[in-house]
Amino acid sequence: MERDANVTIRTMSRGELDRVIQWAADEGWNPGLGDAAAFHLADPTGFHIVEADDGQPAAAISVIRYGERFGFLGLYIARPGYRARGHGMTIWRSGMEYLAGRTVGLDGVVAQQENYRKSGFALAHRNIRHQGVVPPVEAPDGLTSLTDMPFDTLLDYDLPLFGAPRAAFLSAWIGMPGVIALAAGASAESFQGYAVARPCRVGWKIGPLFADDPATADALFRGIATRLPANETVILDVPEPNRAALALAARFGLTPAFETARMYAGPPPDIDLARVFGITTFELG
Repeated sequence: MERDANVTIRTMSRGELDRVIQWAADEGWNPGLGDAAAFHLADPTGFHIVEADDGQPAAAISVIRYGERFGFLGLYIARPGYRARGHGMTIWRSGMEYLAGRTVGLDGVVAQQENYRKSGFALAHRNIRHQGVVPPVEAPDGLTSLTDMPFDTLLDYDLPLFGAPRAAFLSAWIGMPGVIALAAGASAESFQGYAVARPCRVGWKIGPLFADDPATADALFRGIATRLPANETVILDVPEPNRAALALAARFGLTPAFETARMYAGPPPDIDLARVFGITTFELG
């Protein structure tokens, strides 16, 4: 536990993470119903909270360490009634200190890009949130449950598309209650991509959607869509440089709703964006 002037900065408990994710829901971020458990397992000490001088939690941040050289910053939020008091900057400094010596990524709102630049972040690309109700689609062939695939195969495939190892997170992510997780290919030798969809406060978010080519991404998207309840909202966060991913979203009736600026402080990871048709989350990368 650390004190900064009249506030206390500390690691969140698992229960407090539920509370902070509810703050995010109250702000319209539409988190997944099971996000807290998977998020926490990614890095249990990577969730920081600041208490105001009245003892109440005032602001929070997630700063997840992946491997030895990368970290991702998200869930950066202050409670209404505690804003404009410096708590946001206090928790920001705590988070950046926790990730010192690493490249740090974030998905920030466009309006805050200049502030992030002042903290050493540079724009890599935009992520465009697409959403809509997918019309009936034909079920594809050649897909299997992702949990039937050897986990090492998944980790090897994921690494160049995320940019850092994240075994603990992925293990929890694909095992959340209600999740749909599909692999393209019937074996480790034929593995060509995977997709995960999770139920959210509103609709379902697909993420990640990683695939070797547009045809495989199309099959994975259709495989997810045919397994969702009818008339559900579908959300896909697409990296703008992947034009085939933008075309996929449009083809299935999803329209742009929101965007973020993917920024990095330090050398950006070498990610093959041509195979990234949907990022995992705005909060954890």
